[in-house]
This record gives sequence, structure tokens and C-alpha cells, in this order.
Amino acid sequence: MAVGEIRLRGKALAIAAIILFALVAWWGSSWRDTSAPAEQARLTAPLDNPEKLHNLKIDYRALDDRIGALMRRKDMTGLSVAVVEQGRLTFAKGYGTTIAGGGEPVSPATVFRWASLSKGVASTLVAKMVAKGQLDFVHSPAFYRSSLRLPDHAEERVTLLDILSHRLGLPKNAYDGRLEGGKSPREIRRSLADVSPVCPPGTCHSYQNVAFDSVSEIVERASGRRYAAMVRDTLFRPLGMTSASIGSAGIKASEHWARPSHNERELELAEAYYRVPAAAGVNSNIVDMARWMTAQMGETPRVLSPAVLDVIHRPRVATARPYGGSTFGRALDHPAYGLAWRSFDFRGHHLVGHSGAVAGYRSTLIFDPKAKVGIAMLWNSDSSVPFRLPGEVLDDYYGEPFTDFLDLGDAPAKARERPAAKSEL
Repeated sequence: MAVGEIRLRGKALAIAAIILFALVAWWGSSWRDTSAPAEQARLTAPLDNPEKLHNLKIDYRALDDRIGALMRRKDMTGLSVAVVEQGRLTFAKGYGTTIAGGGEPVSPATVFRWASLSKGVASTLVAKMVAKGQLDFVHSPAFYRSSLRLPDHAEERVTLLDILSHRLGLPKNAYDGRLEGGKSPREIRRSLADVSPVCPPGTCHSYQNVAFDSVSEIVERASGRRYAAMVRDTLFRPLGMTSASIGSAGIKASEHWARPSHNERELELAEAYYRVPAAAGVNSNIVDMARWMTAQMGETPRVLSPAVLDVIHRPRVATARPYGGSTFGRALDHPAYGLAWRSFDFRGHHLVGHSGAVAGYRSTLIFDPKAKVGIAMLWNSDSSVPFRLPGEVLDDYYGEPFTDFLDLGDAPAKARERPAAKSEL
């Protein structure tokens, strides 16, 4: 069932109610897990009573128009967007098509790749295993007999915390090219001992994929189970993420999935980064990514406790600003990295999130854990422009003057004119 967007204008109150109830039906009908009834009630009950969702601050009609303008760019194929406000899903909509030049329309049911947003799944799983005594953050990869080898035998000194926060001292994206060339991740990890380090281990942030995926080996050794099965049973099922999977077989088995694209042409689905599942193996639709975001906000404490969220979100090492030299990137202060989660300050508000990129797919998720507002996006092209949309959504929520972070000129100007007061449900 397709989910429409919520439009919050006084003259369209009846339409807004219909759309909200459609969103409720989607959210509730796709929740089939019964292992965490308390969390199911927590997520669905407020939406079953839309009068409880009052004082919504984001102008969803303007957002819809803004995304429509974005989708007119030639480098866009398909896009799914979800917004959470007050800790509840308030907007979920698909745009464009699943295949460049054709395919079916993208809907909230369309499955995309998460790419590096998968890293936050790995860190969350590890933190839960640590809480249960199955793993220890201060043990080394050598302790767990991982295939990871580092210069000067540093694999015997670095810890799980260093792996999850990219503090191994390796050059950025070390030997990703070998992974893309078909070599096995285990073989590549053993060869990392031969690289020249960029800093002493534990002292700087240098982003990794192959080395990061040693986490999947460690999880498997500690649990005696496959990494994908541990993620499914520990996180996806308890959170009701019924469309979520790990690996290329999972996305191909989906009834509706977006094909990768570049420059208005379809690409072949690349396998390389699926072979490092902790780094880039997850797939899902946007509604399940919204579930993931609300869980990271603290809305499902029985599954993700406050202690788990604190340990993974806590800033541990300074980083460069994300999103290159874009206007949105320059607006982010105090950029840092926790355990597979980025953090920064925006307009004086602390944000948490991550982004991802593999051939033909991009993803991003950014939220304010205190205000419980955030945006999640999945798209099937190599365009970097959508990474900037969260700045506009959050500005709207915070009541800040409009900034054209998307650099779309005045195409959506009328949509961005603020009404004197916003309607309430």
C-alpha cells in the first residue's frame, strides 16, 4: 500500500487526516514481529490517535514541492524520503522510478541499498553483545582471531572501539580497490600489515571498509552464528523491520527494488561491498529505515537501551566536515565520529547520523536525538545533491530562515514562503 505525504494546511485538514491514516495503516500492517509487543505499541499507538500529533513544525507540502524540484535534475532516478517528528513517522513518500529511463514508480515499499549506513547496524549489534557479555570493547581483533593484520602488529593492541570508530591508523579506504577487483576480504585484511600508517593507531580518524568488516568475523566467532542471522534476530525482527536484509540475494528477492543508475543509465548491481556486510551490506525500504531512526532516537528502549545508544553515539574522535565544501557541510560544527555514527552541531543543535555510497546508490540519515526529529533518504543514483536536503528540513523545524542548501535556485520559492501560522492536527 502506497503512503502519501501529510499535508498540514487548515483548508486541507480532511485530506491530511486521510493521508495520516494511510501512513498509520502502512506502519502498522508491515509490523509483523511479535517478539517485542511493548515496542510495537510504543510505535503504533500515537499514530492510531492522530490528535496526539499536534504542533507539527515542518511544512510537508513545501517539502514535497522541494523534493519535486530536486527530482527534475537529470542526475536523479528514484528517491524515497521519510521524516520523523516528535519521535513518530510523519512523512514517507517515493519519487521517480526504480530503473533509469523506466521501471515502476518508487514508493515507500521500494527497497534500496543502505551502503555505509550499514556500519551503524554493526556497531549497534556489537554494543548489545557487549551489554550481554558476549564481547568486550577493549579486546583486540587478535584476541578474537580476526583476519585483520596491521603494521607493527598493531592488531594485538587496537580494540573493538578503534575498529568501530576508524582509529586503526590506516590510509583512508585502505585497499578498497582490491575489494572491487574481486579479492576476498579476509585476504585483503591479512595484507593490511604492509601499508604505511597515516598516524599511530588510536590517534586519528581514517575511514575504512575492509578493515571495518573485521567486525563481522568477530561477531561470528563470539556468537557461533552467521553475521546476517545475528543482525536479523537481534535487531531487524525485534524492531519490526520486515523489508530489511543483508546481501545481494536479499535485495533481489524483494518484490519492489530500485536498480542502481549513473548518468541516466542502469548499472549492474555490484557485489563487492556486499562481501563486507558489516561495512555496507544492508538493504531495506524507507519505512524500515524510519523505524531504525526512531529506535536510534530512543523510542524502543527494550530493544536499544539508553546505555547502548549512549556508547555508540558518543563522539570519540574529531573528523573533517562531511559533504565536502557544500553550504550544508560548512554549516556543520564540531564534526566527530562515535562508533559508526557521526555527530555534529547545526544551528546550535546536536545531530547524529551517517551517510552511504556505493555504485548507483546513496543514502543518508540525520536526526536530533533531543528533539526526536530527523530525515532518512535512499536513492538509486550517484548524485550528491540530496545529501544537503536535511539542512533545509531541519531549518524548517527549528524555525530558521530558508537557506537554499540544494542550490536549486528559486524553483520552489513559492513553496518556501512561510505561512503566518501552521495548522495543527
